[in-house]
Amino acid sequence: MHIGPYLLANNLLAAPMAGVTDRPFRMLCKRLGAGYAVSEMVTSRRDLWTSLKTSRRANHDGEPAPIAVQIAGTDAAMMAEATTFNIDRGAQIIDINMGCPAKKVCNKWAGSALMQDEPLALDIIEAVVAAAAPHGVPVTLKMRTGWSAEHRNAVRIARAAESAGVQMLTVHGRTREQGYKGHAEYDTIAAVKAALRIPVVANGDITTPEKARDVLAYTKADAVMVGRAAQGRPWIFREIAHYLATGTHLAQPLVAEVRQLLLDHLRDHYSLYGELTGMRTARKHIAWYVKALPGGEDFRQRINMVEDCEQQWLAVAAFFDALENEHERLPNVTVATEQEAMEWST
Repeated sequence: MHIGPYLLANNLLAAPMAGVTDRPFRMLCKRLGAGYAVSEMVTSRRDLWTSLKTSRRANHDGEPAPIAVQIAGTDAAMMAEATTFNIDRGAQIIDINMGCPAKKVCNKWAGSALMQDEPLALDIIEAVVAAAAPHGVPVTLKMRTGWSAEHRNAVRIARAAESAGVQMLTVHGRTREQGYKGHAEYDTIAAVKAALRIPVVANGDITTPEKARDVLAYTKADAVMVGRAAQGRPWIFREIAHYLATGTHLAQPLVAEVRQLLLDHLRDHYSLYGELTGMRTARKHIAWYVKALPGGEDFRQRINMVEDCEQQWLAVAAFFDALENEHERLPNVTVATEQEAMEWST
């Protein structure tokens, strides 16, 4: 599967998730089998580009290619400017956010709110493609099935985006109105795939290897994008890859391996965010890792009281050391629902 000049390692993609898919998490997902990972969304507001949050999101130090950056906004000229800004900082693919359902985004008519204003959405797509073209940077688009069940316009927007030069399109199988409630539907994704020549990616409720297989077969999509199921389980990508190739399941990872993965992840996380912010923002990652493990809830409550990076790191190491004394491999876990994942991220 190609995105412009870039040949992806496979058709398993890590979804852009605000507050989650920072550089350390993206690199971990790629290390564990994701063929591609997209950054957290970067604002198109110039006045925020010098902020600490944006500078971290635009940090790609040591990240393997292709480096994909998602941008969000409501003004075509500003989005074009944001395209150039991020290309200058290492972006090799630009992804337009037309899928985020968060109220703080949609209330400003960005994200999936753009699907209500098709002329504006197309103006933004055309402006971003035009800004990226001189640099040879491909543009992709992530969107939802529509604004509401009565207004599913994904096929119409997808056709316009392809005509405007978008080179890959991802569809989350929910409307903006749904947010993360209910279940993703794949008929709309299948319709988008049937209408386009460019690669189409299916997103939404891809939580197991079997689900990835079934969604690929049903929609005929070129790839699947995994979001919440990778939170605390970044090895899900290699599990899916193995299952698609062999029809068999990998054994659960060794406790010792997961211990080292998480400890390495924390060190990289602290390095990016610094001591105080790093310690606090790492809590959600730790919570996702331990949620379904024996003693995980008690440990989550204890770790949230720790206010020092080194003590946090040592506590995680001790938790997994104790777990390894009881289990060689991780116990089988049940994938969290979207609502559970959101609750555990707080």
